[in-house]
Amino acid sequence: MHVWLNGEFVERDEARVSVFDAGLQHAVGLFETMTSHGGRIFRAEAHLQRLLESARELLLTDRLRLRPLAEALHLVLQRNELAEARVRLTVTGGDLNYLQSLGRGSVDPTLLIVAQPPTAYPESFFTDGVRVTIADGRDNPFDPGAGHKTLTYWPRIRALQDAASRGAGESLWFSVSNHLSGGSVSNAMLVKDGVLLTPIARGEEEQGAIPSPVLPGVTRAAVLELAEKEGLEVSRRMLTIDDVLAADEMFLTNSSWGILPVTAVERKPIAGGEVGPATRRLRQSLLELIERETVGDGEAGPRPEDRRSESNG
Repeated sequence: MHVWLNGEFVERDEARVSVFDAGLQHAVGLFETMTSHGGRIFRAEAHLQRLLESARELLLTDRLRLRPLAEALHLVLQRNELAEARVRLTVTGGDLNYLQSLGRGSVDPTLLIVAQPPTAYPESFFTDGVRVTIADGRDNPFDPGAGHKTLTYWPRIRALQDAASRGAGESLWFSVSNHLSGGSVSNAMLVKDGVLLTPIARGEEEQGAIPSPVLPGVTRAAVLELAEKEGLEVSRRMLTIDDVLAADEMFLTNSSWGILPVTAVERKPIAGGEVGPATRRLRQSLLELIERETVGDGEAGPRPEDRRSESNG
């Protein structure tokens, strides 16, 4: 397997970064996890745009450009001969030792792209749903990194490990004000009385409101688009545990799962513990959308190699 490291292909076992890299030393960095179908990444530009915006907002780097990154993603898939894949792009703050030795205010970021076969999940996850736990940690809306896909994932990984040890598929996170944020690695959605409810994400707050710690998920956005097209009312608002437990349906979204039905929170069933009709319908619609935009000739636009005459600006 070859990985893309700072503009070059490197064998997996030969890939090296500095021991002084800011990602290793201080978890300074961002990442995106994407999925490829038929050799094309679903909504790659949306993932990359989110990464670039976070990199600028958090003052990580302003040197990244969308088009070259999109081409690099596709080249990694080609080099590893992968049509169906899980693709991760990681950007860190770069070599801190290099920064000190030059005395400059910034250095080139470390850029890593890895493509691997997709994770296989049991079909029962999607037909029967999963149980979720509630994480002990709390999201802080005033944390500058909240709502961004940063490398500081240890608390969420621990919550996932705890959930797995208890036979659950995910762990729900709430904010310090006890409002639903989402899962450890996912966005959350509820259905109640025919309305699709989801927590307000970063960038969706009303003017003057406190910041949201919720990541604006790419798959979440796709599902909200589908819901509105299908005539399902959508409401973005702050949700409590009472809303969760009283929901008619609940599901989680991320790039790997698409839509993952939730049928119980801790030991409390959601609406009798069955996967609901809106969840099933939206999951099927999402699978069809992914098919159109990747394998088919849908709305995804040309592949990166068809656009190399465009500016990299």
